[in-house]
Amino acid sequence: MKVILRDDIDKLGAAGDVVEVAGGFGRNYLLPKNLAVAATKGNLKSIDTIKQQKDFREKKRKKEAEKIKDKLEKLSLTAEVLTGEDDKVFGSVTASNIVGLLSEQGFEIDRRMILQTEPLKALGVYTIDIKLASDVIAKVKLWVVKKEEQA
Repeated sequence: MKVILRDDIDKLGAAGDVVEVAGGFGRNYLLPKNLAVAATKGNLKSIDTIKQQKDFREKKRKKEAEKIKDKLEKLSLTAEVLTGEDDKVFGSVTASNIVGLLSEQGFEIDRRMILQTEPLKALGVYTIDIKLASDVIAKVKLWVVKKEEQA
């Protein structure tokens, strides 16, 4: 079955591409979810329109991501951690902790958007990369500090 993709689909193609897919996949998944249209003569003429719509959505998404990036890069987050002797950190600061700090500031960021490979296990200042769109990455400053003892 030949279809014209309306959205980018991993391992299949980009919006506007004409691809050959299994009949069941096309009828049961792509067409009902409006991810593709059947490759008829009339629809083949509308490929340019599909590509223009995709470009418009991408530009809009990138513009919104740039606005959020500007706001995020002005932030300076502070994660307080418990420490032992010689300022050795108990536990670590993970992506989930960073998401919690961001939500306190009013940002709803998914944990998978944080490009942190390893948990932070030492005191200091770190730059955390947050992927907001495919080509928009915000850099947020994170201070990992010792939690003050309560008397």
